[in-house]
Amino acid sequence: MVSKTEDVPASVPNCASVELVKDSETQGRKGTKETVVKDPCPYGVAATAVMNGIGGHDQAEEAESKQDGSSDTDPGDDSNEQEVIVIQDTGFTVKVQAPGIELFDLQVSPQEMVQEIHQVLMDREDTCHRTCFSLQLDGNVLDNFAELKSIEGLQEGSLLKVVEEPYTVREARIHVRHIRDLLKSLDPSDAYNGVDCSSLSFLGVYTDGDLADSGKRKKKSSELEQIDCTPPEHILPGSKERPLVPLQPQNKDWKPLQCLKVLTMSGWNPPPGNRKMHGDLMYLYVVTVEERHVSITASTRGYYLNQSTTYTFNPKPANPSFLSHSLVELLGQISPAFKKNFAALQKKRVQRHPFERIATPFQMYSWTAPQIDHVMDCVRAEDAYTSRLGYEEHIPGQTRDWNEELQTTRELPRKNLPERLLRERAIFKVHSDFAAAATRGAMAVIDGNVMAINPGEETRMQMFIWNNIFFSLGFDVRDHYRELGGDAAAHAAPTNDLNGVRAYGAVDVEGLYTLGTVVVDYRGYRVTAQSIIPGILEREQEQSVIYGSIDFGKTVVSHPKYLELLEKTSRPLKVQRHAVLNEKDVAVELCSSVECKGIIGNDGRHYILDLLRTFPPDLNFLPVEGEELSVESRKQGYPRLHRHRLACLRQELIEAFVEHRYLLFMKMAALQLMQQKANKDGRNAALPESVTPSASLRASEKLPEAGATASSESTTACEDEPTEKPDSASAEIQTTATTNGTHEPASPEIQNGGCDGSLEDPKSREVVLNACKAVGSVSNTSFDIRFNPDIFSPGVRFPDGSGEDVRRQQQLLKDAAAFLVSCQIPSLIKDCLDHTALPMDGATLTEALHQRGINVRYLGSVLEFVDKMPAKAQLDHFYRIGITELITRCAKHIFKTYLQGVELSALSAAVSHFLNCLLSSYPDAVAHLPADELVSRRKNRKRRNRVPGAGDNTAWASLTPSELWKSVGSEACGYYNFTLQCESVDQAVEKYGLQKTTLLREISIKTGIQILIKEYNFDSRHKPAFTEEDILNIFPVVKHVNPKASDAFHFFQSGQAKVQQGFLKEGCELINEALNLFNNVYGAMHVEICACLRLLARLNYIMGDHAEALNNQQKAVLMSERVLGIEHPNTIQEYMHLALYSFANGQLSTALKLLYRARYLMLVVCGEDHPEMALLDSNIGLVLHGVMEYDLSLRFLENALSINSKYHGPRSLKVALSHHLVARVYESKAEFRSALQHEKEGYTIYKNQVGEAHEKTKESSEYLKYLTQQAVALQRTMNEIYKNGSNASIMPLKFTAPSMASVLEQLNIINGIIFIPLSQKDLETLKVEVQRRQQLQDSGRNPDQQQDGPLAPDDNIPVDD
Repeated sequence: MVSKTEDVPASVPNCASVELVKDSETQGRKGTKETVVKDPCPYGVAATAVMNGIGGHDQAEEAESKQDGSSDTDPGDDSNEQEVIVIQDTGFTVKVQAPGIELFDLQVSPQEMVQEIHQVLMDREDTCHRTCFSLQLDGNVLDNFAELKSIEGLQEGSLLKVVEEPYTVREARIHVRHIRDLLKSLDPSDAYNGVDCSSLSFLGVYTDGDLADSGKRKKKSSELEQIDCTPPEHILPGSKERPLVPLQPQNKDWKPLQCLKVLTMSGWNPPPGNRKMHGDLMYLYVVTVEERHVSITASTRGYYLNQSTTYTFNPKPANPSFLSHSLVELLGQISPAFKKNFAALQKKRVQRHPFERIATPFQMYSWTAPQIDHVMDCVRAEDAYTSRLGYEEHIPGQTRDWNEELQTTRELPRKNLPERLLRERAIFKVHSDFAAAATRGAMAVIDGNVMAINPGEETRMQMFIWNNIFFSLGFDVRDHYRELGGDAAAHAAPTNDLNGVRAYGAVDVEGLYTLGTVVVDYRGYRVTAQSIIPGILEREQEQSVIYGSIDFGKTVVSHPKYLELLEKTSRPLKVQRHAVLNEKDVAVELCSSVECKGIIGNDGRHYILDLLRTFPPDLNFLPVEGEELSVESRKQGYPRLHRHRLACLRQELIEAFVEHRYLLFMKMAALQLMQQKANKDGRNAALPESVTPSASLRASEKLPEAGATASSESTTACEDEPTEKPDSASAEIQTTATTNGTHEPASPEIQNGGCDGSLEDPKSREVVLNACKAVGSVSNTSFDIRFNPDIFSPGVRFPDGSGEDVRRQQQLLKDAAAFLVSCQIPSLIKDCLDHTALPMDGATLTEALHQRGINVRYLGSVLEFVDKMPAKAQLDHFYRIGITELITRCAKHIFKTYLQGVELSALSAAVSHFLNCLLSSYPDAVAHLPADELVSRRKNRKRRNRVPGAGDNTAWASLTPSELWKSVGSEACGYYNFTLQCESVDQAVEKYGLQKTTLLREISIKTGIQILIKEYNFDSRHKPAFTEEDILNIFPVVKHVNPKASDAFHFFQSGQAKVQQGFLKEGCELINEALNLFNNVYGAMHVEICACLRLLARLNYIMGDHAEALNNQQKAVLMSERVLGIEHPNTIQEYMHLALYSFANGQLSTALKLLYRARYLMLVVCGEDHPEMALLDSNIGLVLHGVMEYDLSLRFLENALSINSKYHGPRSLKVALSHHLVARVYESKAEFRSALQHEKEGYTIYKNQVGEAHEKTKESSEYLKYLTQQAVALQRTMNEIYKNGSNASIMPLKFTAPSMASVLEQLNIINGIIFIPLSQKDLETLKVEVQRRQQLQDSGRNPDQQQDGPLAPDDNIPVDD
């Protein structure tokens, strides 16, 4: 039995599917599981519970919006057991016979397609060079797309033959491409260049390959002798150095084994007609390592040498011609070096962990890279000039109809689990492909490689179509946004629109379609990429819009079908149906904001677009004449004028606000009912007891369902509100009260707001009515809060009759704005104080804000709030991260406009100059203009088709550091209403304790800059830190929707819940099942899979399976490095867990290396002064203590002690534990006086905090006695020596090196893993107790309370934290 297992960030981001090239050796290809599930929880509410405060990240992270029940369970299914029927498909083994190698066995599963066996063979070391073959069973060719179970005669032990097939041009190209991929398989340049979804991973450098293998190797020898434990100087506590180079340690595998000097397409392509007739498909040119230049013909029969040279064409076969079906075999014959190196390369490739080579679903970009040699690469060159989008399209111009693909996948059936899995996988795959294509197109648009569809207009107004995607720039074209803030509004609108698309996509109503939308920021421009509605380009917008308004509410139209479809979304999105007046003063019904347009495409589908006002406006940033905000907002200095009028509340805030109001509603009603009861002077039949069980069940379960699982703390009500759960009395209101969005009503008649028979009593009706009015419900008979998104929209007019309603809505908006300032911000700070939220960098800080529904524009207010706290010192880390984020965001705003004025040839000079002005102490940074001879000739010729907005100007070169910091200060003041007290980077570092490395990392990630990895001297006053050679690249920053795997997610949540109740085995099974389903939907790489693996590893560890824990955690680390980034806070956490499991497996040196890596990364990301550093240093200190490096161990443990004292207060139990750990090391050094001093401190804390009788206090007191005895014994011995000199009889003293078991025990304690020794009998009684409470709750009773007792808060079973 166990306590603390942590909740895992479930709604974690930015990633997508990819067909996983299965790896036969490493993956074993087990039979896949199918699962059927009937799920009682109809909401995909994201438990974005944050593991140690760090969830996953996403540039615009969203706590998953709550799903519309009908989408993933059968309505009316209120069975409370999760029926999980697992259909296990057993795999079987077939024999494979390939030319030239011996028979081998292959494990397959009946669900697989034949194509997947092809992939395995193309990946296997001995068959990887074959691409053009068929598989035959008894002489029959197998269809590539057939499932194995559908093939007659295929069974255990069947023999599959690999038969070489004749080539076509397409097959020959695929073959060359595949061979090139094999030659490049260990080369990291794709990861540095941010292409082909490859990304970096460095775990292998620290674990020497695969951990599981090294474990077997090392266990035999005792490890203690050979460990070198001294960390590099910069990792030791107190070091001020923050070197960059160790961020990317040199991986010895990456020294590429050169197989060929050149492999490229020959200039003689394509073959002339007469050679085509001889079967020539194309010509290749190769230079071998031995400097032999050869020309190769790819023909239908294979590859052979021809007699062409660079300048003479002679296609006749050379003598000997070495005709081979595979290019690898041919090259092996003509170049011994190729043969030897290719074999070695493949051996290495297959040894790598598959997670190091599988593509990630969305592209990751690295902000640092070494100088990579640019090598000749024919495939790369070809790809750059053709519009290749998938592996299949080798013919340029074969584009995909994105809109059709995106919409068709949504229409797939979803009645049962296999159907839903198929649908979600298809949706995810298309989304990740679309995001990649849109990103590529957006870059092409900004780089000037795409012709505009309106080339006559000025560059800012141009629009583009490329590859069936529509691109527009984030500028205010035709004064569309003039009243809303011009360009600032045009820049904000795309992200708002994306949030709308995300919300409607999550609700997933059948028949309502949104556009594929991706927002790309690149080189200072914002580009919106959208899929194209069929037929939209052939007609004017006025004709096509049949719902909504194209001029912000002056003319408005509506349509019954749209109202019907949008009505279904109004409940989960909390949008109120309302009427507005059109230009003829006629009332028009809408169920969205006026800007939301409905267009029926030529395909007959109902599309909605322009969803930028899906969520209600944020009145704190929208001053309205004659309107006054509530006191809480005014106290904080709101309303404030914002850059634009599109500031909206976040969906998470709406959810939290409704949740908060729901608590109020239940409390008020319960109080009124109790008063009524009291007034009846004990006439006992006051209220009928016939409360429907379903309704009361909902009352008692409501809060855990919505509260525990909605994004982690977003539901915290104000601290002054007691959040108890109302009980039996409130259950009776619950019968009439329907709820909206978060809580589905219990029965159909309630849904319509009608009263259930049991509450015909007019008094109770009045109670509900009063409570409804008080909380601002839109209905009088039920709790139902919705927002009218058009309130306070300029230009929107409401009919006369709706005045009362509009006033109520205005009040609701004011309340929501006040709720953000008075509840959500304090609750965030409270969570940071008690360390439930632990942001480490800008991304995790942003996520912590977003989870609680706080927009980043409130960052200034949040920092001011911290500034005024009495406990400000305990929030130092938070304040520092906040200031860093504020400065880098301001710099990003300035950088955006700065870059727009730079032409391409000066880009690296301009970026390095900007970074010098921002970060270098050198006071007069001067820009290097590009050399004159390149510029002069072009100046006088005006070119029409320039990049958007580019002028041949050099205004950027005149920027100075003082000017830039002034702008940063005024941006901070203008945008965040925060006064920065610094006028240069050095003052900022001095005043706020920032690190220049951290600032560099944050600004690079935010703007997409990639810099050369080397040591920068920021503090030199004699020369600037950056030169233009240091800027390697500029990448796009991409925002898009992340489709979710809802079923997998439910399993994951159920598993977490089981684990928290102590049912570890059941929890483990559910989480394994979730892992299966996640893999099914996302492919092998995804952040949610990473979270799953982490939890699984922790469970394995707790249940004693250390090797399996190590295996799963290793995958989690690799995946986190690949999909989140090598120094993302999440990755740092994963490294720490892996170190613990390595230690438990006896791999001490590996554990230390991993901990040192984690500490280095943390120093770069946020510096030493952070509460999490105390945990890391305690871990390092304990491991060092275990390997008897006492002095080193003390440095880390004493640092941990001082950080713990600072952040948890000197009287915290964490500090007591720190004292104890330090005392143990002093004891091992036989310095008993110091040991006693520390243990006494610890004892005092225990005595004061938990009392004399507590076991901790007793343990400490025992240890004190033992130390005293040791000290006395030592003193006696010393006296003996002084007295009798050399012939003293010395008692042998006990100096104990700590046993590994005791070190591991302490490691478990500090990492929050507590094993509770329970006998079998204890376990049984505990389970029975949990089940009893469960049943009582299900029947709607309170476990510890008589039905007619006074109202008491629900006493749920405590959950281990």
